[in-house]
Amino acid sequence: MLKRNARYEIGYCCFTPQPATGSRQTEEVKKKKLEEKVEAGKMLQFKTGSLSEEEVEALLDSLPVDISFVDKDDRVKYFNKAEKRIFVRTKAVIGRKVQLCHPKKSVQIVNNIVEAFKTGKKDVAEFWISINNRLVHIRYFAVRNKKGEYLGTMEVTQDITDIQKIEGEKRLLDWES
Repeated sequence: MLKRNARYEIGYCCFTPQPATGSRQTEEVKKKKLEEKVEAGKMLQFKTGSLSEEEVEALLDSLPVDISFVDKDDRVKYFNKAEKRIFVRTKAVIGRKVQLCHPKKSVQIVNNIVEAFKTGKKDVAEFWISINNRLVHIRYFAVRNKKGEYLGTMEVTQDITDIQKIEGEKRLLDWES
């Protein structure tokens, strides 16, 4: 049975490497440097690793989906800048009530989703619509902390037209096609 610490968590097959001489000091120095960067605000520390602000932003902007986050007070707090964004956003929406970012005819639906998320009745709402002969999948997710408290709503929008055409399997990398 593997020991429950970072060194022995999943990652080795058929053997457990022995620490190299002096590596303990090196690990402690690395950990201290990382802690200094986290304290200085240069790194975000997560339970599964750490990322710089630049890495987080690049990672989110590289996703093939549009992401928007609305906080617990119904205010738009963040959106990624995906390369092929479906619903264009400008920085002017930051801080705006989410209800003011949707057509009047859909505000009641927005309110229903947010209310169901806040009360804990629902965690996901999804829709799909056709725009310019493309099928767009729109999903809303309740974002909660470890205690289950509502922090906000994340909207994820994706053009799934080409995904729907996938058949069979593709197990080998083929950049030629």
